[in-house]
Amino acid sequence: MIEILITKNKNQEKIALVENGILIEYYENNESTERKEGNIYLGKVKDIIKGMQAAFIDIGTEKNAFIHLKDILPKIDETKEQLNTETDIKDIVKKGQNLLVQIKKDSNEQKGARVSTHINLPSKYIVLMPNTNIITNSQKIESKEEKERLYKIVKENINPKNGAVIRTAAEGKNEEIIENIKKVEKTWQEIEKDYEKRTKEKEPEVGLIYKAEDIIYKMLIDLAEKNITKIIIDNEEKYQEIKDFIKKDNQLKNIKIEKTEEKDLFSTYDIEKQIEKIQKRRIWLKSGGFITIDKTEALTAIDVNTGKFTGNKDLEQTIYTVNREATIEIAKQIRLRDIGGIIIIDYIDMHKPENKQKIEELLKEKLKEDRSKTQVEGFTKLDLMEMTRKHICSHQ
Repeated sequence: MIEILITKNKNQEKIALVENGILIEYYENNESTERKEGNIYLGKVKDIIKGMQAAFIDIGTEKNAFIHLKDILPKIDETKEQLNTETDIKDIVKKGQNLLVQIKKDSNEQKGARVSTHINLPSKYIVLMPNTNIITNSQKIESKEEKERLYKIVKENINPKNGAVIRTAAEGKNEEIIENIKKVEKTWQEIEKDYEKRTKEKEPEVGLIYKAEDIIYKMLIDLAEKNITKIIIDNEEKYQEIKDFIKKDNQLKNIKIEKTEEKDLFSTYDIEKQIEKIQKRRIWLKSGGFITIDKTEALTAIDVNTGKFTGNKDLEQTIYTVNREATIEIAKQIRLRDIGGIIIIDYIDMHKPENKQKIEELLKEKLKEDRSKTQVEGFTKLDLMEMTRKHICSHQ
């Protein structure tokens, strides 16, 4: 049973995705820290940094955004082509030039947002990639026949100027995909029209053109196939908003939505303690081992320790047992904490190659439950596991 619990006051909104009483995703939205990932802006080039092959873009936010050359050049299929590193950014953009850009990584206290001209518009069955000819399937779709079928449907129905990532939810669907393509392409046409209209003005004003979907609506779209049974909300305004949204989508019509008068919704549903654990650096495992999670600006480091677990006489088996339990917890915590970017896992050293292989396969298997895009690169020469993950609020 999957439920969404939402509690909201003037300054803060908290969203919990709960499956059979277990917290699997959690988000907080504060007015002061509103996420902008996925938003699309009319921007203006303020400064070009030739040495870094990058530029600062004014998008109307407090800090100027940052864009790299590779995010301005036409998008390529990176599995087949290589970026031309000889291109000079000054030959591509000029100071004062207008650009249509999308936020790929939010700003922080030190830096402005990272943006790209490669626009992605997520929808139920595809992620639209305007101005490319790339059509690809989600890595989570395993059947070769289904991949070919879905590719054919999208290729025949999408505008030749657009590309797409076909999402896992598209499996087994036909007409629904075609309708979805029409809908998201219409959204893109409206964005283009607005951008063109603004840039024709004598002094185009930089700023927001398209606001990305709220995390709750994105959750409902992503999980429509997972049979969400109930949404419980303690705020009248939010209750009405979501009720209206559900009415517009036949796939969501069976979801029960309740307005509650409970003053402490999360405590009533006994998930407050689960939320508290997300803030902790150290997470204990049932075996007595533990993992630590440390975030830096560049990456997230996760360390696995045997802790109190002594196991049996076979040291390799003891280490494997802890690493296995840690892998299951790591996949859970990555999703719970919405950890994005580069993730490095320092497992306890295993000497048997087959044990390393088992751990890598288990990690990949557990990450399939995550609705965000993940990529496991495997163990490095230093025996560190490398992987990447997209923030759930980012857009491909």
